[in-house]
Amino acid sequence: MLMKTILSPWLPVLTGLMLLPAAAPSAPADFRHESPAERDARMAWFREARFGMFIHWGVYAVPAGEWKGKTHYGEWFMEETKMPVSEYEAFARQFNPVRFDAREWVRIARNAGMKYMVITSKHHDGFGLWRSALTDWCITGTPFPRDPLKELAQACRDAGLKLCFYHSIMDWHHPDWGTRRKWNDRAPATPPVMDRYVAFMKGQLKELITGYGPLGILWFDGEWESPWTHERGVDLYNYVRSLQPDILVNNRVGKGRAGMAGMDRGRGVGDYGTPEQEIPATGFGPGVDWESCMTMNNHWGYNRHDQHWKSTTVLIRNLIDCASKGGNYLLNVGPTAEGVFPGPSIERLAAMGAWMQTHGESIYGTTASPFKKLAFGRCTQKPGKLYLHVFDWPADGRLVVPIANRVRRAHLLANRASPLQGESTAQGYTLSVPPTAPDVHAAVVALEIDGQPEVLSTAIAQAPDGTLVLNAADAELVGRTLRLETKADGIPNIGYWTDAHDSVQWAVRLTRTGTYKVEMTSACEPGSAGSECVLTVGNRDGSVTIVATGGWGDFQTRPAGTLTLDQTGPTTVTLKAKTKPGMAVVNLRRITFTPAD
Repeated sequence: MLMKTILSPWLPVLTGLMLLPAAAPSAPADFRHESPAERDARMAWFREARFGMFIHWGVYAVPAGEWKGKTHYGEWFMEETKMPVSEYEAFARQFNPVRFDAREWVRIARNAGMKYMVITSKHHDGFGLWRSALTDWCITGTPFPRDPLKELAQACRDAGLKLCFYHSIMDWHHPDWGTRRKWNDRAPATPPVMDRYVAFMKGQLKELITGYGPLGILWFDGEWESPWTHERGVDLYNYVRSLQPDILVNNRVGKGRAGMAGMDRGRGVGDYGTPEQEIPATGFGPGVDWESCMTMNNHWGYNRHDQHWKSTTVLIRNLIDCASKGGNYLLNVGPTAEGVFPGPSIERLAAMGAWMQTHGESIYGTTASPFKKLAFGRCTQKPGKLYLHVFDWPADGRLVVPIANRVRRAHLLANRASPLQGESTAQGYTLSVPPTAPDVHAAVVALEIDGQPEVLSTAIAQAPDGTLVLNAADAELVGRTLRLETKADGIPNIGYWTDAHDSVQWAVRLTRTGTYKVEMTSACEPGSAGSECVLTVGNRDGSVTIVATGGWGDFQTRPAGTLTLDQTGPTTVTLKAKTKPGMAVVNLRRITFTPAD
């Protein structure tokens, strides 16, 4: 028989915890092995949605980011302050979200164009946002008499949104989580028992799935600490799907995630990847599902001092960027302790919704761009149609699309009744567009074409004087760690080159042979012995030594030797690493070839 044990005689409401027996060995069905058709059917709504709302909400909203004169805290409040659990629990007695309105939250999300909502049922502090029968460290232990997750479940059903739950695997509050914190003064003197913790977690997950579902996603997190193993991840994945076979489970249920880049390396578990606070430089090809989760300011949980809000333009373009690479955009809101979305969040979501009302068809149900790069912006596609998202509106009124297809019709989504004129040229299909962009965030041109997109080469050509400039933004990144990033000065660079097996390449068209001086604009860590690289142009190789600069953001342009080129026409320039003596190979911004004679 299960017994409810109170860990403290003076906080019985807050710390009541049901300690479950160690989990018995079991052999559930393995839901990881399904046919491609079964997987496609399960993933269909996720691929159609493309845009969702993340909500980080809990008792950490009470201090609102501030403690003892410091104002940088968020949802990691308990861990970062090292506050004793008994002291942290007092925030629950102050958590009374009397202004919480589930229908208003759902209305804001739906009007923004979002199709699903992922809310923290339990974050790393272990506090549950629902009325759990297994512990009082949940909404039961607050003055708030209602069940916010039950109200959200009903509001989402009524509005046609998918309700999803974020659920932390790691738990700083529970005495049986394997890496118990020293400041957990509620824990007994006996060592933690992970099997007992897993049984407790499964009990709570069963409450959520059976009591609030059906759910769209269980969004796990906190899997990186050593008590969690690949085998436990497989078991939890199978357990969750045994309760709801069509549910989606992110890859953080297992141990395969490659850090913030979010995609699996090695033995992965789960249905899709989860880049965090970044958008990958490229997509991952057909059949690889992913979702970038990002904040609107600098925090996930509510911080009243954080007013560093991304602009509406940045948020809309992030959404477009994700869709153009075959991924979803999960945009976070951190409500206040009263249960209200911050004003700047509401304003930006309303503006995104206005853009989506006109341009939503270029996001929902689209697949990744057929183009590796587009000078003017991004592209999404549906069968027989390309959606051109124009960030940089052409001043000359000519928009060049590098395709060979016959174009049946072109029009702006903001003006569907008036077709745009265009013609096929050697560079592709050239559209005549109005002199002024019809949208300040991103104008969208719909291009109806015959057949599959036939992409023309977008090779980088030498300038008339023979100079060849290869910028980071135009490169193809080959490998698992590389990604395009932007420093404070706004100039893109290739960074996170932490695997020496990765490489960078550019498609070029050479028009002149001869000997060329090579310069590299790059940054490297101070004190590094330097990385050795091989620069290959067609059939010619050259050695390059990358020396240290003042830091990863200290970009300097330096000579990198000479290289003789003896061919013209299309070819590839490749930079490969031979050694990586420091943290990474290099942060690369540009390679320039200049005729030596």
